[in-house]
Amino acid sequence: MRRFPLARCLPRSLRARRNTAKQRGAAIISALMVVALSAILVSGVLWRQQVQIRRIENQRLLAQAQWISRASLDWTRLILRSEADTSAGVTYLGGAWGMPVARTRLSDFLGQIGEARAEQGADTWLSGSIEDAQSRFNLRNLVSASAPGALQLNLTQIQAFARLLQLLGIDGQLAKNAAVYLRSGLAYSVTRFQTAAAGVSASGTPATQQIGGGIGGGANFTNNPGISDGGGDSNNAPILITSVDGLLDVPGFTPDIVARLRPFVTILPTTTPVNMNTASAEVIASIVQGMSLSSAQAFVSRRQTVFFRNLSDVQLALTGAGTPQTSIDSTLCDVNTSYFLVHGRVQHERAVVDRTTLVWRDSLTHTTRIVRVWDES
Repeated sequence: MRRFPLARCLPRSLRARRNTAKQRGAAIISALMVVALSAILVSGVLWRQQVQIRRIENQRLLAQAQWISRASLDWTRLILRSEADTSAGVTYLGGAWGMPVARTRLSDFLGQIGEARAEQGADTWLSGSIEDAQSRFNLRNLVSASAPGALQLNLTQIQAFARLLQLLGIDGQLAKNAAVYLRSGLAYSVTRFQTAAAGVSASGTPATQQIGGGIGGGANFTNNPGISDGGGDSNNAPILITSVDGLLDVPGFTPDIVARLRPFVTILPTTTPVNMNTASAEVIASIVQGMSLSSAQAFVSRRQTVFFRNLSDVQLALTGAGTPQTSIDSTLCDVNTSYFLVHGRVQHERAVVDRTTLVWRDSLTHTTRIVRVWDES
């Protein structure tokens, strides 16, 4: 007896309806798959479009934050100029420039000056401070021009830097390494003979001059402070140090050493004295020969009650701190400042700009110039 499949045993009409149902189910599944695939493609396009819109918005907000940062820098330069007009050539911590700006809405500033659109700055926050760059030891002082067109190492400044290193628990011999490396880099720099001269050049930049005696007197210069400049005949120009992080390229300096030095040293475009009104006890003890750290701390404590108007006041304060000085070298210390570090932070909605700017102020005309700008990530 032959056996037939169950489907063949069904009536023809029932089999036709069953085949139609199968085809209809396959069509529905195919339609659902097409719809799902289309939804995926459309969502991908919309997502990419949303990301692109977000990127454009971020660029707009960042550009606006940068312009706000520029405006706040102009305001800071105005403060530096007005402070110089009223301070009689003295820069001290109690001046208007030394007051930091806490995190404040931009609308509060605009409202104080009667700006009609002050409410537009409600989502923008400003904060910042001004730091005296000459309150730190300037590494540029390690190399001076004892004669026009000649770069030599300054023994007085090398010894001062070595004392600073020792006060911080660092090998003082590294001062020689830094001086030699710095001179090698300056030999290829167009600003190697630039000094902090009074006045402004016709191009609007800080004026320069050729030094006749350098810093500390002609007897304090040498070409070899105990080590030889092995890279003097190299065809590869060394990297010019423009920041404290550049010390990492100097043999012997490690990230830990640079981190300890960062609050006490800087490198400026020109040779500069240390401002005794703003310098820390460690820096003062390093530049004043024979002064201990405890005496420097007593000197700083006395400075908190009264600032120094001239070098004669500094000399009296040094005597009161137990370190009498027969005379003070004006090339080593001063009571006025030409270089300032402006630290600013602008938060404009979700865009943030952290910026540090080195500003130069002319000692006679009190005009200011932007020297360098660092954006911190």
